[in-house]
Amino acid sequence: MNQLLKRKSRGDIWFDVINLVLLSLIMLLVLFPLYFVLIASFSDPNQIYSGNVWLFPKGFTLDGYIRIFSDSSIWIGYANSILYAGVGTLIGVAVTVFAAYPLARKNLMGKSVIMWFLMITMFFSGGLIPTYLLIKDLQMLDTIWALVIPGAGSVFNVIIVRTFFQSSIPDELWEAASIDGCSNTRFFWSIVMPLSKSIIAVMVLYHVVGFWNGFFDALIYMNDESKYPLQLVLRNILVQNQVNSGMMVDVESYAAKMRVTELIKYGVIIVSSLPLLILYPFLQKYFVKGVMIGSIKG
Repeated sequence: MNQLLKRKSRGDIWFDVINLVLLSLIMLLVLFPLYFVLIASFSDPNQIYSGNVWLFPKGFTLDGYIRIFSDSSIWIGYANSILYAGVGTLIGVAVTVFAAYPLARKNLMGKSVIMWFLMITMFFSGGLIPTYLLIKDLQMLDTIWALVIPGAGSVFNVIIVRTFFQSSIPDELWEAASIDGCSNTRFFWSIVMPLSKSIIAVMVLYHVVGFWNGFFDALIYMNDESKYPLQLVLRNILVQNQVNSGMMVDVESYAAKMRVTELIKYGVIIVSSLPLLILYPFLQKYFVKGVMIGSIKG
């Protein structure tokens, strides 16, 4: 270690120090708001309003979480989000992989034209009103399909997966398999898919995060509150202060209701983030590998 430091010039050392300081500041700027939300969700609302909560919870309480988990709309939103994320991820990953694999094969006729048409959709779209009218004419309003079908095929994801196939599944592998009598279907399921776990994990994470955090499509296409995803329930609480009256049955004054509302807001943010925090560690080992391999070639 000492020899390594001796090899570095004074400019290199200053460069490392400045980078360390800047990255540490950026890390604090990113992490502190998240940490504050966490400790605020366990703190007395009066202490939060007084500005006494900085580094540690003050007036530790679980009242916010008790009120959150006693509200049926939170549980319904959770169940809906899990359903939408699960079905949407399954459809989205299937569409992405099935579209990317043929485009990665050299013997696909007209693939340049197909890619050209796909690329156009990345820059031009019909707009919100035509899309809404299309969803309405297809009778998908107030259904899960309005949320999972329109965004199932992402051209950006198709390009990433196609690049992964081109760089990781050589044509020589297919030629060797075909000599042994392997069909296209068997080659795809028995060879390509097992070798593509990393990029599939990346696509799963992309889709799950997208569906879990999405609320705009539900805001446009969903009218039945029993079908609201968790993020739309969260939006109503954070933006419109629409806290279920069942959470406030024992709160009398308006000022106390506002304080409890703030406590519930912090708790709901933590509750809605937990599934992604639990999922990410299981996919992390594939995530970096899949992203890097899929970005080597264009």
